[in-house]
Amino acid sequence: VAMANDYTRQVSQRWAPRKSDQVGFADGYNFLLISQESLDDLNKRLPKQLPVSRFRPNIVLSGIKTPYEEDQMKTIKIGNVTFDVVKPCIRCVITTIDQEKGIRGLKEPLATLAKYRMTKLKTGDKGGILGQNLVHQNTGIISLGDSIQVLETQAPPVFLNIA
Repeated sequence: VAMANDYTRQVSQRWAPRKSDQVGFADGYNFLLISQESLDDLNKRLPKQLPVSRFRPNIVLSGIKTPYEEDQMKTIKIGNVTFDVVKPCIRCVITTIDQEKGIRGLKEPLATLAKYRMTKLKTGDKGGILGQNLVHQNTGIISLGDSIQVLETQAPPVFLNIA
């Protein structure tokens, strides 16, 4: 698979801080960040624990103070790369597929996320969220074990009252 050198695919301009922000083959954004603490909290609520791979992040933080702390990050630096935290990740049905057995149509984790992490974004999109989509401000290298610097914070998402 290849992408032509002269082809540009912008990330959603509803969320992108810059018109120049692009994505290649990823779904919507190049980077998805989840904290281990958030996954651990979700797993405490689930009947069966799920591996982090079910959520397909490419950056997993650990050692933060509280679960879902990534919801309040607006600008972060990992290694020598600065990232804008642009959009909560509304989880889709892909997370319900058992990757080892290829079984589709499971209810979890979406059913549990809907009970306590359901939100409606400013675009009208609605769903259970886990993780944050990022765009990079510069190129560079991030490595396993790098620390994260939170440069700017934001208000956390508002969650809907689910009956």
